[in-house]
Amino acid sequence: MIKSNKTKGIICILISALCFSGMSSFINLSGDVPTPQKVFFRNLVALFCAAAVLLKNHEPFKPHKGCLPFHLLRSSAGLLGVFGNFYATTHMAHTADAAILNKMSPFFTLIFSAIFLKEKVKPKQAIAIFIAFIGAMFVIKPSMSNVEIIPSLCGFAGGVCAGAAYTCVRYMGNKGENGRFTVFFFSLFSVVITAPYLIFSYHPMTAKQLIYLVLVGVCAAGGQFSITAAYTFAPSREISVYDYSNVIFTAISGYFFLGGQVPDALSFVGYFIICAMAIWMFIYNNREANLKTQ
Repeated sequence: MIKSNKTKGIICILISALCFSGMSSFINLSGDVPTPQKVFFRNLVALFCAAAVLLKNHEPFKPHKGCLPFHLLRSSAGLLGVFGNFYATTHMAHTADAAILNKMSPFFTLIFSAIFLKEKVKPKQAIAIFIAFIGAMFVIKPSMSNVEIIPSLCGFAGGVCAGAAYTCVRYMGNKGENGRFTVFFFSLFSVVITAPYLIFSYHPMTAKQLIYLVLVGVCAAGGQFSITAAYTFAPSREISVYDYSNVIFTAISGYFFLGGQVPDALSFVGYFIICAMAIWMFIYNNREANLKTQ
């Protein structure tokens, strides 16, 4: 049975969401390993995978003309985003909370695209961004009495940085940059930046922790390549909403594999608001695209 490109895109983005959910679980299971060490192993595995794909496809290990500064900017923002997400995932009681805060990134991509790429944000999109921000506050629960306020803010900041990184990816994609090289460059950049920490402040690990961190890298690589493939099969406006299944997968794995994690009522309200805004934007973007083709 021949599947349409849209169906292939949906399947790929669901696989990506499942992989990133697995990554979150293995980050937690790896225990008290410092965040920079976790980030190093996450990107080391992805680096080997990306290099292998470039070699297999006989593709050059160099950036498209004029894209090097944007690779550096994308990698810097992306690495900060990974640090924020990993810290939140490790230190928040519920991994699903960290996952939903990271899913604020599409809304910040809209903001940064408007500022730096001069892409117009329409009133309904601005309203969705504002309401999604309110939803994030239900998850963060800003209060000095909230013992998770720092991890929550780190997770939120990770979503902001990821939005900035995706804006750079969008710009380079418009310039004709190879998405597989973008994954390779980011992974190499991250390994080079975090390697000194391991040299001077290596935290001894058990064999089980090492296996978990390798699995973090495997899941991260699977997630990156799956989401890249998804957007080659279908445009973002048709499939991006399915990426929010990551929150569902993460909540399920948190319950079954991480000690019966169940987010509180305020977090569920936040999930609902953010996901509702994502679905609203999905419907709105599709309707606008259909009007343009008529």
